[in-house]
Amino acid sequence: MDRIDRKLLNLMQRDASRTNIDMAEEVGLAPSSCLRRVQRLHKSGVIDRIVAILNPAKAGRGIKALVTVEMKLHGEAHMRRFLDLAIAEEAVSQAYSVTGETDVVLMLRLRDMEEFDLLCDRLFRDENNVARFFTMVVIRTAKEETAIRL
Repeated sequence: MDRIDRKLLNLMQRDASRTNIDMAEEVGLAPSSCLRRVQRLHKSGVIDRIVAILNPAKAGRGIKALVTVEMKLHGEAHMRRFLDLAIAEEAVSQAYSVTGETDVVLMLRLRDMEEFDLLCDRLFRDENNVARFFTMVVIRTAKEETAIRL
């Protein structure tokens, strides 16, 4: 990946709806060369996917919560079973298996607290191997960035 690739990726991370012609002009390439570079970055996996980033409040999911989960039993099978349940939940936007005292961190985007209450019933009951969970409701977002610094 060279300087031009990094510049194209930075442009796309800020606004992937820009036309190929617009990006080619900005980085000083012919449109055909620019398109080949972007296609190569897709094919190589550097570009994972191109998505639209929605405003959560306007999309009806204005409550953000972080939940840390400690499991009763450890091991890959127990972790996989819980994570499979978590990622099937509509409100779970991110799910991570992590190191330390906490086993799982979930990021939720919720419609309301009733949705959270029902999610708690489904995910954190005894038969799902959860020892305890802690919830932090976000009151203000200082930074939320999707771009990866290159």
